[in-house]
Amino acid sequence: MAEQTRRLGKGLSALINTDSPTADISRKYIENFDLEKIVPNPYQPRMHLNPEKLIELADSIREHGVIQPLIITKDKDSDKYYIIAGERRFRAVKLAGFKTVPVVIKETSPQEMLELALIENIQREDLNPLEESHSYRQLNEEFGLTQKEIAKRVGLNRATVANKMRLYYLPEKIKELILNESITEGHGRALLGITDETSMIAAADIIVKRDLSVRQTEALVRKITFGKTESTKKWKRTDEHTEECEKHITNRLGFRASVTKMSKGGKITIRYKSIDQLNEIVERFKKIPQPETKK
Repeated sequence: MAEQTRRLGKGLSALINTDSPTADISRKYIENFDLEKIVPNPYQPRMHLNPEKLIELADSIREHGVIQPLIITKDKDSDKYYIIAGERRFRAVKLAGFKTVPVVIKETSPQEMLELALIENIQREDLNPLEESHSYRQLNEEFGLTQKEIAKRVGLNRATVANKMRLYYLPEKIKELILNESITEGHGRALLGITDETSMIAAADIIVKRDLSVRQTEALVRKITFGKTESTKKWKRTDEHTEECEKHITNRLGFRASVTKMSKGGKITIRYKSIDQLNEIVERFKKIPQPETKK
């Protein structure tokens, strides 16, 4: 991460160095700026905020205050200011009940607003793959930047940017699977090898049910693409008993579980998204009575 942050040197550190005697006159630091004058960035790349983490940040701000100022820019058509960097802090500050917030005011263009917000979120690893994809397409379609130019601005290689942008073409149902972390962006890119949307969605369902790796997904896509339907049948599960077991385990645990049958036996996979969820699963297992030891 440190290496990536260095490569993104065009980012926030270049904006908030207000103590320097040679600081750009287009930047201005204000310690107590009226929150009512600040509005969200219309080009904000991040579309999803974790409510629990927002509450945690608000609690931290109540205790320690706002350590890093928001970076904002004046709207030319009103008395409002758009957020360039610090959307999550802005919402947490409001949640904490504050009326003012420290800010750095900077003159920017709409393109710079998107670029800087994008860079901040990439530095913090706060964007999901679909938000990155959307932002790169915005830079490409609205501002005419090539993939190479986008890559240079955000500190990534062109191939990475191109792969992220391709996720835009996935059906909404598959995008939802990526958002809720049922599949990864690697699975999503592999699925783009299937041209028929219905087949693509059916393949995504198989990936989730069978808990396929990206490599296994690529193999499945090749079989579907080359029309070897008889070979893909082995990926499909029509065992109603197995599916019923999955539903029962999922309902009892409160976490999605999948059952995979193998030539000898099988495996049960339980998905969790955080350490807290893992601990909760463990606690639920502890409540299950121990089987009696055979004498």
